[in-house]
Order: sequence, then C-alpha cells, then structure tokens
Amino acid sequence: MTVAESMKRRFKHGSGDSFKDIDIAPEMVIVPAGDFIMGAPEDETERTSDESPQHKVTIAQAFAVGRYVMTFAEWDAAQEDKAWERITGLAPYRPTDRGWGRGEQPLINVSWHDAQGYVKWLREKTGQPYRLLSEAEWEYVCRAGTSTAYWWGDALAEEQANYGLVRRTVPVDSYQPNPWGLYQVHGNVWEWVEDCWNDNYDGAPLDGSARTTGECDRRILRGGSWFNAPWHLRSATRYGNTSALRFFNAGFRVARTLTEQF
Repeated sequence: MTVAESMKRRFKHGSGDSFKDIDIAPEMVIVPAGDFIMGAPEDETERTSDESPQHKVTIAQAFAVGRYVMTFAEWDAAQEDKAWERITGLAPYRPTDRGWGRGEQPLINVSWHDAQGYVKWLREKTGQPYRLLSEAEWEYVCRAGTSTAYWWGDALAEEQANYGLVRRTVPVDSYQPNPWGLYQVHGNVWEWVEDCWNDNYDGAPLDGSARTTGECDRRILRGGSWFNAPWHLRSATRYGNTSALRFFNAGFRVARTLTEQF
C-alpha cells in the first residue's frame, strides 16, 4: 500500500493522524481545505497595524504540515548525508544548541536560507513537494478553526506555552497540541515562513499562497518564542527579519503539497 493509499484509508481531517515519507523526515499531519479570517480584529489586545486589514483566505486543497517544528535530530541527520552539499549548495552546518541539548529540542540558529536548503534536500530524498509554509497557511494551521488570540482563547497561562519565563527552549512535544494535532504553534521558537515582508495585508493573496513581493531580503517569522512576551505569541503576530540571519530563538516547520486529494 502506498503512503497516499494508507492516508486515504485512515485520515480524518483535523484528527491529528500523521505520516512520514522516510524515517528521518518530519512527522506530517494533513490539514483540511477551508477558509478563515486572517489578521487581528481591531479590539484584540496588543494588536498592531501590520496585522490588518483582516481578510478572508480560502485554502482550496488539503496539505500536510509538520506536527512539530524542526528538531536538532532531524537537522543533524540531514547534515550527515554526504549528498547534502550537492543537493542544497550549502556547506554542512552544525548550529549551536546553546548547551540546551539536541535530539528533540527545537532547531535554532538557522536562517531562512538554511530552511530553504533543508526543504530542497527533503524534496530530493523523498521525491515529494516539501516546502515552507506560506504566512497565510501558517496562521490557518495555528488557529485550527479558532478565531481567538491563541487557539485556546484570549489569555495565555504559563502551562500553555513556552514564553519569556523559562528562558530556554523545551522539547518540541511539550505542552498540549492544538485541535489539529500541531505542537507549539505558540512559543518556544519563531518559525520562518516563505513570504517577503510587507507592512500590512493590503494586496495580500486571498488563496493562501505566499506573498513573494515586497521586502524580500526580509522574510516573515511567526509564533513567538521562549524569549518573548505573551503578546508576541498571538495567532496574528507577525515579525520580519533579515533572511540570512541565524538567531537563537528561530527555527522552522515544514509543509508538503499533496498530489492526491483527501
């Protein structure tokens, strides 16, 4: 039975069922097609102008997204592949873990370009269309059918996410997953997405695709991190930074276009 056939038999959209294309690849969850309102309402506490105007986005086809952000274990396994440099054009790179451990800790100290190298490597190793999430897809899977500041509601408690209290990363399976089975969409590490930075949503795509015009030497990160205040962890919060920058509280989560309908 192929992966696609297996997924068709057992998957219920939003149930959290998952698959792996190869053993060293991230665990992927299929999320349903649908639509949502992107951005923050005017009355949301700590809302900023770059989170507007709110607009409806329609995701026409189901796609797959990593259950977790990229781990050190997954990244290090890719770096051990002798074909890494040939495939990606990047030299093997072992980012520092700041003494917090590797394994199931979230990958940090990687740039947007590093993330692009990884998905390029994963595409060649699996033969499947891996990529980064678009910004709209990221907010869609973060919200998982909700419309509040965080997927669980409008307030954040210490036991719900890793933000500026613990002062270090925690393993990627810490805390409760959201309704679609995704872990730590709020906090722990910022997540690079595909899009170029723009100051607001004027002219943003309405179909969930990435926005590839604007300040493209800056790319967008989502989700907040262990280093940030609670308001940075909201579903609508956006942050842009230099695409070549590697920093201590940012990693990424992979996505995969599905060639089969589910």
